Amino acid sequence: ILWRLYRYSARLLKTELFRTAASNTSFPEVWLLLVQYFERAPGFFWVVRRNSFFTMPEILENKADLELYSPHPEVRGMTTLDRAAFKRTIVVPVLKVKKEVINKLLKSLKHTTLQRPGLKRVIDDPKDEDSRLVLLDPHKISAEYSLGEAEQEILKQFNIDPQVSKYNLELTYDNFKTEEILRAVLPEGQDVTSGFSRIGHIAHLNLRDHQLPYKHLIGQVIIDKNPGITSAVNKINIIDNTYRNFQMEVLVGEANMITKTRENYITYEFDFSKVYWNSRLSTEHGRIIELLKPGDVLFDVFAGVGPFAIPAAKKKCSVFANDLNPESYKWLLHNCKLNKVDKKIKPFNMDGRDFLLGPVKEELTKELSLLTEERKNTLHIVMNLPALAIEFLDVFKHFLDGKPCSTDLPTVHCYSFSKHDNPAKDVQERAEAFLGTSLEGRCSTHLVRNVAPNKEMMCISFQIPAEVLFKKQIKVR
Repeated sequence: ILWRLYRYSARLLKTELFRTAASNTSFPEVWLLLVQYFERAPGFFWVVRRNSFFTMPEILENKADLELYSPHPEVRGMTTLDRAAFKRTIVVPVLKVKKEVINKLLKSLKHTTLQRPGLKRVIDDPKDEDSRLVLLDPHKISAEYSLGEAEQEILKQFNIDPQVSKYNLELTYDNFKTEEILRAVLPEGQDVTSGFSRIGHIAHLNLRDHQLPYKHLIGQVIIDKNPGITSAVNKINIIDNTYRNFQMEVLVGEANMITKTRENYITYEFDFSKVYWNSRLSTEHGRIIELLKPGDVLFDVFAGVGPFAIPAAKKKCSVFANDLNPESYKWLLHNCKLNKVDKKIKPFNMDGRDFLLGPVKEELTKELSLLTEERKNTLHIVMNLPALAIEFLDVFKHFLDGKPCSTDLPTVHCYSFSKHDNPAKDVQERAEAFLGTSLEGRCSTHLVRNVAPNKEMMCISFQIPAEVLFKKQIKVR
């Protein structure tokens, strides 16, 4: 159990170390304390000896990776990609094996062989055509180039000489990982963020200022290392316009921004340069859809190209979907037909406030006029425009005529950004201000994602209180 905890902690720290570009990254103090503790733990060294082939903690392997698997130092500062410049020769251990037992042996030694992108684990033996050389991971071989006891037992079963030799292996651009290439190119100590959002054939990057001189190289590396991606773009302004799209620069590859992507088993097509799409919201889209059941009514005020509306319609809900952007509306119609739900969705191309005061008000009036026993569905209003949606909540003040009821009122799911120390409290207080009533004990807040340092995207869900939704009844004497 102690050993598993030790290894698990190493994997966690390995992930964090892998995300940083600083070549002089020091181990966190908590890691050093953990190592010291395990070294004092009874039986620790016995466990290590028994598992001698895997004694090196994974975080140390990663630190060694930075040294062993670094491209040629001359690539530092490169802004135009020269793949040939990344060649480098390293020394790795190899095992000579008769070719007829190669396949069986590889299954037994799969954790021991060298794993690198585009690299064959087995190569010809130039001195013996009946044998092959198996490339081994130098981090899992002792300094004396000898295998552990467990591995030697495996070799005995195949009657293979356990002697390990040295081999000069040439690594090329194809054998390096994205992070290794960018870490070698960018100035030492600077952040190497190789993450991106994939939308069909498009890689969407948000490069930082210090990465901009290398933007074309970064884009090309992303395309090279990710099959199916043929275009890399960088966002060059924030989303602050009416239609929620943003300016982008094509860094490398084709300029065609009409793409196809899948989310939660549904296909969407759109022009990425003219509509809003965020792949990081896939989980949130799925979360809201899970709240719905067949027969429910969904009003999607800022529908975009349909990531809430279409799966809701697939779930046999009645859907009213609206978006102000003509391009989003066009692709919403297209995606409804593409997914065969065009008969189940009523689309609108209106301002969100007009949509609420028109089609939504009309449908709610009809639904809420039904007796409770007649209406078994629930009503949901999704407002996914985090920069402004919360300001639309004042629409619901005295929204409907008629006699107030207290059951089965519509549930609102409103999204908002917050930079507050307590984002849940901040969003609730702002929602209350626009509704003109307290939501204490009547709402829930959900953290959707971290947008930027000290900026969270939140979702507040609540049933619209009856005293807000209905106009006050004036008694006539």
